[in-house]
Amino acid sequence: MAQTPEYTALFLENVHPDADAALQSAGPVTVKRLPGSPDRAQLESEIRTASVLGIRSRTHVDAALLDAAKDLQAVGCFCIGTNQVDLTAAAERGVPVFNAPFANTRSVAELTMASIIMLMRRIPEKMFAIDRGEWLKTADGANEVRKKKLGIIGYGNIGAQLSVIASALGMHVYFYDIAPKLAHGNARPMESLGELLSECDVVTLHVPSTARTKNMIGKDEIAQMKHGAFLINQARGDLVDVDALADALKTGHLAGAAVDVFPVEPKSKDERFESPLTSCPNVILTPHIGGSTLEAQQAIGLDAAGKLSRYLHEGSTTFAVNFPEVEPGPIQPGRTRILAPHRNRPGFLRRLNDAAEQAGANVAAQFLQTDGDLGYAVADLEGELPADFFDRVRAIDGSIRVRLIKG
Repeated sequence: MAQTPEYTALFLENVHPDADAALQSAGPVTVKRLPGSPDRAQLESEIRTASVLGIRSRTHVDAALLDAAKDLQAVGCFCIGTNQVDLTAAAERGVPVFNAPFANTRSVAELTMASIIMLMRRIPEKMFAIDRGEWLKTADGANEVRKKKLGIIGYGNIGAQLSVIASALGMHVYFYDIAPKLAHGNARPMESLGELLSECDVVTLHVPSTARTKNMIGKDEIAQMKHGAFLINQARGDLVDVDALADALKTGHLAGAAVDVFPVEPKSKDERFESPLTSCPNVILTPHIGGSTLEAQQAIGLDAAGKLSRYLHEGSTTFAVNFPEVEPGPIQPGRTRILAPHRNRPGFLRRLNDAAEQAGANVAAQFLQTDGDLGYAVADLEGELPADFFDRVRAIDGSIRVRLIKG
């Protein structure tokens, strides 16, 4: 019978080095690293024997790449988003995808708070003037953040963290979210997006990219904002109509903006960045660095790699973004654990148990979760299994793939 396989990991895009030890925390894994994101031909070649693929935001994983990776067990996105992975195609092939959605929360919140302070002091304009040899030593248009109204769109982990920081600096915090959220400190929920836009001196976005949020801040929404207000987008590039934002900055309706994410971003440092915002006054434009701190990258590395380790050595899919969540825990010595992603059809678990019974094995523990068309069954068996047991389970109607782990 097949024994617990030897695992190999391919880490790309300079995943934090601490991820190696975290990936090996539950058992041995051989790690290979490549700097940056390789071209498609090299990637397809390198991934053929990998058990785990670790990427950040530049490497795109589609159905064809997954088909080239016959041994691939899981994908780790060492970042917040997972848009670069075809999650449905991965699930259909029995490949769970993990990310680190909360690890850079503090870093993004700090950048947003710093941007608010810099904008309200009109620092960008003064810096650009210095570059031109001008000396704009003036208090005109410069303000403290204390007692100003901050509007947070999206009161999740980052929005809530920002709320705490801003409140500590004396700002009055308002937030809008489509789901009820518990307010931190003295933050106040708003009934509508329009109400928040018209009330606040600074508006910042902290929502995911979805069909609902695409261009959620356009010409009409900007028009609802207070004259002289500030807009910050350090969340996703398709949330704001940048042409409308540039117009509002040039006409003076908005006093400033900070943008870290853009609808179109360079694929490498050698590609030129272009945006209508580059010619605007009082703007802070940064190259998608909201989570780019050493602390955040380390936390992301530990978080994502720890999830991958538990999946490889225990079969845990807790926190997978495209898979039913099962937490079976460590395997007891002497047992064999079956991991069986399958089509969610009636009778799969019964057929799996029949195969175990026919092999003379006792089912000591069992877990099953389903999500849409996908099911994930985990069973711990006691007893010596026949050499062809793996093939028997793989042949069960509805089976997608099978993995056995020895305790």
